[in-house]
Amino acid sequence: MDVSSLAAAAPSLVAPPLHHKPHLAFPPHHPSPARGSIGLSRGYCACLVSALDGARPEEVLDVDPADLAPLGGAAAGTGARSRASTWHNVLIGMQKREGRPAGEPFPSLIIGRDGAIRAQGTYAEAQAMFLSPNESKISELVKSLREKKIGIVAHFYMDPEVQGILTASKKHWPHIHISDSLVMADSAVKMAEAGCEYITVLGVDFMSENVRAILDQAGYSKVGVYRMSSDQIGCSLADAASSSAYTHFLKEASRSPPSLHVIYINTSLETKAHAHELVPTITCTSSNVVATILQAFAQIPGLNVWYGPDSYMGANIADLFQRMAVMSDEEIEEIHPSHNKKSINALLPRLHYYQDGNCIVHDMFGHEVVDKIKEQYCDAFLTAHFEVPGEMFSLSMEAKTRGMGVVGSTQNILDFIKNHLMEALDRNIDDHLQFVLGTESGMITSIVAAVRELFDSYKTSQQSANIEVEIVFPVSSDAVSNTSVNGSHHLDSSTVTDLDNVSVVPGVSSGEGCSIHGGCASCPYMKMNSLRSLLKVCHQLPDRDNRLVAYQASRFNAKTPLGKLVAEVGCEPILHMRHFQATKRLPDKLVHHVIHVVFGASELDCGGLKRKTQVPSVGSGLPETTWHSAYGVKTGRAVSKYPIVFTPNSASTHTSHHHTSIVCDGTPTLRKRLAQVSLFALLHAHPRDELGVRFYERRDDGDRAGTSPWLQFPL
Repeated sequence: MDVSSLAAAAPSLVAPPLHHKPHLAFPPHHPSPARGSIGLSRGYCACLVSALDGARPEEVLDVDPADLAPLGGAAAGTGARSRASTWHNVLIGMQKREGRPAGEPFPSLIIGRDGAIRAQGTYAEAQAMFLSPNESKISELVKSLREKKIGIVAHFYMDPEVQGILTASKKHWPHIHISDSLVMADSAVKMAEAGCEYITVLGVDFMSENVRAILDQAGYSKVGVYRMSSDQIGCSLADAASSSAYTHFLKEASRSPPSLHVIYINTSLETKAHAHELVPTITCTSSNVVATILQAFAQIPGLNVWYGPDSYMGANIADLFQRMAVMSDEEIEEIHPSHNKKSINALLPRLHYYQDGNCIVHDMFGHEVVDKIKEQYCDAFLTAHFEVPGEMFSLSMEAKTRGMGVVGSTQNILDFIKNHLMEALDRNIDDHLQFVLGTESGMITSIVAAVRELFDSYKTSQQSANIEVEIVFPVSSDAVSNTSVNGSHHLDSSTVTDLDNVSVVPGVSSGEGCSIHGGCASCPYMKMNSLRSLLKVCHQLPDRDNRLVAYQASRFNAKTPLGKLVAEVGCEPILHMRHFQATKRLPDKLVHHVIHVVFGASELDCGGLKRKTQVPSVGSGLPETTWHSAYGVKTGRAVSKYPIVFTPNSASTHTSHHHTSIVCDGTPTLRKRLAQVSLFALLHAHPRDELGVRFYERRDDGDRAGTSPWLQFPL
């Protein structure tokens, strides 16, 4: 272990290399190398590393954490997960050091106990500029909102100026909501219910489309929905889902029944509609995608899940499930109660994700930034959005296993920061909490507001500890500055990866900002939602002169390839997600769709065979159910209300109170598929019945061959 650069920070503490069980001993009156007793410093690490230099790994692991007490950390055994008290995190940090010069730190914002903010670096200064918003602008906005009954739904990734104004305005007008995309449309419905006549959406176009469609579904078609630009407010991720490559991905899914398409909500309504007609579809967000997929696998046996369009998120989900596959059953059950090690390993080959779509913002968290985080911020809390590339994801997942990281949605990241701050406030010990922000920098306004609110709520005579929160922006060194000279924010989504002409961060200078090899990013599309545009829309409402026609959210009157309204079909996957959020189960309608499409709910190319769109005819008494297909017609009997599935060329069913037997022929591969198809129908019809399903091979005379089934499923 090369410790020269670290040891230089505390030369008086350097000790000879140890080749025996190490014991940390410090001069009794030597001042703590900790930085003002707040957090860890290079001196702190130098002291530890020098004492452990040359020790074997097993010797290092034998070190008693109580020996760290002279360094000013919390008492051993308290279990507190702060940077000043977690020996394991110090150990991990030392193992990663390579002796290279530290270099310039990332820009950051430090929020003090009194709510004051210190900015370090020009990038951070640009972010901090609007955290104390202009009072006259607040008054102007609130007056217009109140007089005209306007509600505002905004995404976390807004410009700091806009978020600062909105956060302050919410104290005077309740119908302002800043969140991730999951609840934006639901919040708009609540505002309409409360009497708002207009909803302004600060986000990209698919968000305003979703708000418009959900309001229409809820019966509020007369409530106006307005965007913040007359130009298209695109999204590179949403565009990926409307490509021919993504259509090919969906067609492949349709040929592998039973399949469920889990689509990121950050896509257009038209994309959702077209996808839903090809493959049964449910939307998801970064906060519920894991729960959605795990529940789908648990609820529908043998299911194939196809996730898209975000390639990074798909790869990260697959990586997460692979990590789960080596966990204990108890650990897996904590994540999802219906899964264990066996079920996780079984679902891995049936999880598919699109591999050619990403968000240009999260694509910026590359190797350079990750290396710098490893070198200089190994003792910090790491946060990462599910959409970041694999290196950043893996780094944060590693930190998560140590209680020092979070991977998830913007809301998950915010909750993580708040929870650790509350723990520090409860301890009431001087501390410096450092968080690396691995997502869009527009979140900082919500973070600062939440931190200040917690500091205010803990202001008592007993709460005297000096606690600070530092938010680190992992920006690239070869970054892009603002090159816009005329204030135009029009972006062509097809060429947005050329960042030379993108207004990335307002006011950034001195080479800080974003790059493809860099880190902390500021979405150029989101920044089209300016305060100037918001005030313009509010002042011109109601739009009697039709000056805001180009600002209105799209209402789809177009039809899908099967002749249905895009708005209706595109809303279904969203409504399925809302049902899942409320019940933690896939809705019966969606499960039926997944099962029914296997039998020919629409014409489907399945291994080169075509099924016709037909419905079963049901008689009276013990119903005879007939399925018509391109293979021919077969008829059989079943206990009342059982859906009997007839499959290529031949099948007969024998029923009893205890099990159902299905006889079929064909190749072993085909028989297995037919067995799966039949099983899904029976499960859907009577999921709670204690039945067994047995599948037999057909003999030449039409009866079943042998006495033992070739495939059997206990239910």
